[in-house]
Amino acid sequence: MKFEYTGRHIEVTPALRSHVENHFGKTRHLFDGDNIRAHVIINVEKGRHRAEIIVKWRDHVLAANETLPDMYQALTKTIDKIEKQALKLKDKVVEKKHKVTKASKLSDDDDLETIPTEPQIIKSKSYAVKPLTEEEAVLELNLDVNQFLVYRDAKSEKISVIYNRKDGNFGLIQP
Repeated sequence: MKFEYTGRHIEVTPALRSHVENHFGKTRHLFDGDNIRAHVIINVEKGRHRAEIIVKWRDHVLAANETLPDMYQALTKTIDKIEKQALKLKDKVVEKKHKVTKASKLSDDDDLETIPTEPQIIKSKSYAVKPLTEEEAVLELNLDVNQFLVYRDAKSEKISVIYNRKDGNFGLIQP
């Protein structure tokens, strides 16, 4: 980790540098890699000590600041805030990498082979076959929720099937 220090109205002493580096040493387990830069800005105005830290890590920028009467406390609180941000970011990255796909999404994938099952006949409804003309069968089909109607043709006395086609017309099957 590379540190840059900026002091405004205060000299950055070796004691302040070691304080920052020691506290960041405790959070080193959160930051992996060598390309980490931290910019520490300390400022004193009218007895208020302000510490601001900007950390550039991976593609992210973590920033925190704190104003307290003591510079060491301000630096410690600021480092704690950076640690919380880094922990939250790292958890987010880990969770994204180890995200578990739901079973409902797995069933929609075409990559998975499904075990073929034999088709079953499911009896849904039985009804009497009435003698109807083709026009009456169309009217009856429009009243029914099914997509087809089995009826006995009034002219030929043979069983016929009329069904709804996708194009909006009706199809007729006669033996």
